[in-house]
Amino acid sequence: MSAVTAVPILPLPKGAILKLWIAILLLVAGGAALAWLGTGPLQRHTAENGVRYQILEDGEGATITSADLVLFHFVARRADGSVFATSMGREPVTTAPDNSFFPGIGQGLKLMRKGARYRFWLPPRLAFQGELPEGAGLDPDEVLSFDVQVVDVAPGLAAMQSLMGGMGPTGADPHGGDPHGGLPPGAEMAPPVPPGQ
Repeated sequence: MSAVTAVPILPLPKGAILKLWIAILLLVAGGAALAWLGTGPLQRHTAENGVRYQILEDGEGATITSADLVLFHFVARRADGSVFATSMGREPVTTAPDNSFFPGIGQGLKLMRKGARYRFWLPPRLAFQGELPEGAGLDPDEVLSFDVQVVDVAPGLAAMQSLMGGMGPTGADPHGGDPHGGLPPGAEMAPPVPPGQ
Protein backbone atom coordinates (compact mmCIF):
# COMPACT_ATOMS: atom_id res chain seq x y z
CA MET A 1 0.00 0.00 0.00
CA SER A 2 1.39 3.32 -0.93
CA ALA A 3 1.17 6.23 1.30
CA VAL A 4 -0.10 9.49 -0.01
CA THR A 5 1.44 12.52 1.48
CA ALA A 6 -0.99 15.35 1.83
CA VAL A 7 0.51 18.74 1.14
CA PRO A 8 -1.53 21.56 2.56
CA ILE A 9 -2.45 24.33 0.09
CA LEU A 10 -1.59 27.69 1.44
CA PRO A 11 -4.33 30.31 1.28
CA LEU A 12 -3.97 32.99 -1.41
CA PRO A 13 -3.29 36.52 -0.30
CA LYS A 14 -6.28 38.83 -0.32
CA GLY A 15 -6.98 40.28 -3.84
CA ALA A 16 -4.62 37.87 -5.68
CA ILE A 17 -7.34 36.56 -8.02
CA LEU A 18 -8.41 40.10 -8.90
CA LYS A 19 -4.78 41.00 -9.67
CA LEU A 20 -4.46 37.89 -11.85
CA TRP A 21 -7.55 38.82 -13.91
CA ILE A 22 -6.36 42.42 -14.29
CA ALA A 23 -2.97 41.16 -15.54
CA ILE A 24 -4.67 38.84 -18.05
CA LEU A 25 -6.91 41.66 -19.34
CA LEU A 26 -3.90 43.99 -19.71
CA LEU A 27 -2.01 41.34 -21.69
CA VAL A 28 -4.98 40.78 -24.01
CA ALA A 29 -5.45 44.55 -24.52
CA GLY A 30 -1.72 45.00 -25.17
CA GLY A 31 -1.74 42.18 -27.72
CA ALA A 32 -4.75 43.67 -29.50
CA ALA A 33 -3.08 47.10 -29.61
CA LEU A 34 0.14 45.63 -31.05
CA ALA A 35 -1.85 43.69 -33.65
CA TRP A 36 -3.73 46.84 -34.69
CA LEU A 37 -0.49 48.86 -34.96
CA GLY A 38 1.19 46.06 -36.91
CA THR A 39 -1.56 46.07 -39.52
CA GLY A 40 -1.40 49.86 -40.01
CA PRO A 41 0.08 49.59 -43.51
CA LEU A 42 -2.72 47.19 -44.51
CA GLN A 43 -5.51 49.48 -43.36
CA ARG A 44 -7.59 51.29 -45.95
CA HIS A 45 -8.92 54.78 -45.38
CA THR A 46 -11.62 56.87 -47.06
CA ALA A 47 -11.13 60.60 -47.63
CA GLU A 48 -13.98 63.10 -47.34
CA ASN A 49 -14.42 63.13 -51.13
CA GLY A 50 -14.90 59.35 -51.26
CA VAL A 51 -11.39 58.49 -52.48
CA ARG A 52 -10.26 55.26 -50.83
CA TYR A 53 -6.56 54.92 -50.13
CA GLN A 54 -3.91 52.83 -48.44
CA ILE A 55 -0.60 54.16 -47.13
CA LEU A 56 2.16 51.93 -48.52
CA GLU A 57 5.01 54.14 -47.33
CA ASP A 58 4.73 57.38 -45.40
CA GLY A 59 6.84 60.27 -46.63
CA GLU A 60 8.67 63.02 -44.80
CA GLY A 61 8.17 66.74 -44.40
CA ALA A 62 5.01 68.79 -44.63
CA THR A 63 1.78 67.52 -46.16
CA ILE A 64 1.23 68.68 -49.77
CA THR A 65 -1.08 71.69 -50.20
CA SER A 66 -2.97 73.21 -53.12
CA ALA A 67 -0.19 75.79 -53.51
CA ASP A 68 2.56 73.17 -54.07
CA LEU A 69 3.92 71.79 -57.32
CA VAL A 70 4.28 68.01 -57.17
CA LEU A 71 6.39 65.55 -59.19
CA PHE A 72 5.08 62.00 -58.97
CA HIS A 73 5.10 58.62 -60.67
CA PHE A 74 2.00 56.49 -61.02
CA VAL A 75 0.88 53.06 -62.18
CA ALA A 76 -2.81 52.81 -63.10
CA ARG A 77 -4.50 49.42 -63.01
CA ARG A 78 -7.90 48.07 -63.93
CA ALA A 79 -9.95 46.00 -61.49
CA ASP A 80 -8.38 42.80 -62.88
CA GLY A 81 -4.87 44.12 -62.08
CA SER A 82 -3.80 44.83 -65.67
CA VAL A 83 -1.82 48.07 -66.12
CA PHE A 84 -3.45 50.53 -68.52
CA ALA A 85 -1.25 53.60 -67.94
CA THR A 86 2.05 54.33 -66.22
CA SER A 87 4.73 56.98 -65.88
CA MET A 88 7.33 54.55 -64.53
CA GLY A 89 10.52 54.47 -66.58
CA ARG A 90 9.79 57.99 -67.84
CA GLU A 91 9.88 61.52 -66.48
CA PRO A 92 7.63 62.03 -63.44
CA VAL A 93 4.31 63.80 -63.92
CA THR A 94 4.33 67.42 -62.72
CA THR A 95 1.14 68.97 -61.42
CA ALA A 96 -0.51 71.09 -58.78
CA PRO A 97 -2.97 69.02 -56.70
CA ASP A 98 -6.00 71.17 -57.59
CA ASN A 99 -5.14 71.17 -61.31
CA SER A 100 -4.26 67.51 -61.67
CA PHE A 101 -5.19 65.66 -64.84
CA PHE A 102 -6.41 62.96 -62.44
CA PRO A 103 -8.86 64.82 -60.13
CA GLY A 104 -9.06 62.00 -57.57
CA ILE A 105 -5.29 61.67 -57.51
CA GLY A 106 -4.94 65.45 -57.15
CA GLN A 107 -7.19 65.26 -54.11
CA GLY A 108 -5.22 62.30 -52.82
CA LEU A 109 -1.90 64.11 -53.29
CA LYS A 110 -3.01 66.53 -50.58
CA LEU A 111 -2.85 63.63 -48.10
CA MET A 112 0.76 62.79 -49.01
CA ARG A 113 4.28 64.05 -48.31
CA LYS A 114 7.55 63.91 -50.25
CA GLY A 115 8.68 60.30 -50.68
CA ALA A 116 5.27 58.81 -49.80
CA ARG A 117 3.73 55.89 -51.69
CA TYR A 118 -0.05 55.48 -51.61
CA ARG A 119 -2.55 53.27 -53.40
CA PHE A 120 -5.81 54.93 -54.42
CA TRP A 121 -9.05 53.28 -55.58
CA LEU A 122 -11.11 55.57 -57.79
CA PRO A 123 -14.16 55.30 -60.01
CA PRO A 124 -13.35 56.66 -63.51
CA ARG A 125 -15.38 59.83 -62.85
CA LEU A 126 -12.80 60.75 -60.18
CA ALA A 127 -9.84 59.22 -62.00
CA PHE A 128 -10.02 61.27 -65.20
CA GLN A 129 -10.93 64.82 -66.13
CA GLY A 130 -13.62 64.83 -68.80
CA GLU A 131 -13.86 61.76 -71.02
CA LEU A 132 -11.96 58.52 -70.54
CA PRO A 133 -8.74 58.19 -72.59
CA GLU A 134 -9.28 56.72 -76.05
CA GLY A 135 -8.25 53.11 -76.43
CA ALA A 136 -8.18 52.47 -72.69
CA GLY A 137 -11.15 50.10 -72.90
CA LEU A 138 -12.35 51.16 -69.46
CA ASP A 139 -15.84 50.58 -68.16
CA PRO A 140 -17.29 53.85 -66.75
CA ASP A 141 -18.29 51.98 -63.56
CA GLU A 142 -15.00 50.13 -63.10
CA VAL A 143 -13.00 50.99 -59.98
CA LEU A 144 -9.39 51.76 -60.92
CA SER A 145 -6.35 51.56 -58.67
CA PHE A 146 -3.46 53.99 -58.85
CA ASP A 147 -0.13 53.45 -57.12
CA VAL A 148 1.34 56.93 -56.62
CA GLN A 149 4.84 57.81 -55.46
CA VAL A 150 5.69 61.45 -54.72
CA VAL A 151 9.18 62.13 -56.07
CA ASP A 152 9.51 65.79 -55.09
CA VAL A 153 7.49 68.75 -53.83
CA ALA A 154 8.13 72.40 -54.70
CA PRO A 155 6.29 74.34 -51.98
CA GLY A 156 4.25 77.29 -53.23
CA LEU A 157 5.12 76.92 -56.94
CA ALA A 158 1.68 75.86 -58.26
CA ALA A 159 0.84 79.45 -59.26
CA MET A 160 4.11 79.69 -61.21
CA GLN A 161 3.28 76.54 -63.19
CA SER A 162 -0.19 77.88 -63.95
CA LEU A 163 1.27 81.13 -65.26
CA MET A 164 3.92 79.43 -67.38
CA GLY A 165 1.48 76.81 -68.67
CA GLY A 166 -0.94 79.53 -69.71
CA MET A 167 1.63 80.81 -72.23
CA GLY A 168 1.44 77.61 -74.27
CA PRO A 169 -0.37 77.14 -77.58
CA THR A 170 -4.08 77.88 -77.79
CA GLY A 171 -6.19 74.98 -76.56
CA ALA A 172 -3.32 73.39 -74.66
CA ASP A 173 -4.05 72.28 -71.14
CA PRO A 174 -1.97 74.57 -68.90
CA HIS A 175 -1.51 71.70 -66.50
CA GLY A 176 0.30 69.40 -68.87
CA GLY A 177 -2.50 67.12 -70.04
CA ASP A 178 -4.12 66.74 -73.42
CA PRO A 179 -7.27 68.93 -73.54
CA HIS A 180 -9.13 66.11 -75.29
CA GLY A 181 -8.83 63.60 -72.44
CA GLY A 182 -5.42 62.07 -73.17
CA LEU A 183 -2.74 61.29 -70.62
CA PRO A 184 -0.28 63.80 -69.16
CA PRO A 185 3.22 64.07 -70.65
CA GLY A 186 5.45 61.25 -69.48
CA ALA A 187 2.57 58.81 -69.14
CA GLU A 188 2.23 55.81 -71.38
CA MET A 189 -0.97 54.04 -72.38
CA ALA A 190 -0.64 50.27 -72.14
CA PRO A 191 -2.13 48.27 -75.01
CA PRO A 192 -5.77 47.29 -74.42
CA VAL A 193 -6.37 43.86 -72.96
CA PRO A 194 -8.81 41.71 -74.95
CA PRO A 195 -11.98 40.84 -72.97
CA GLY A 196 -11.81 37.64 -70.98
CA GLN A 197 -8.09 37.83 -70.20
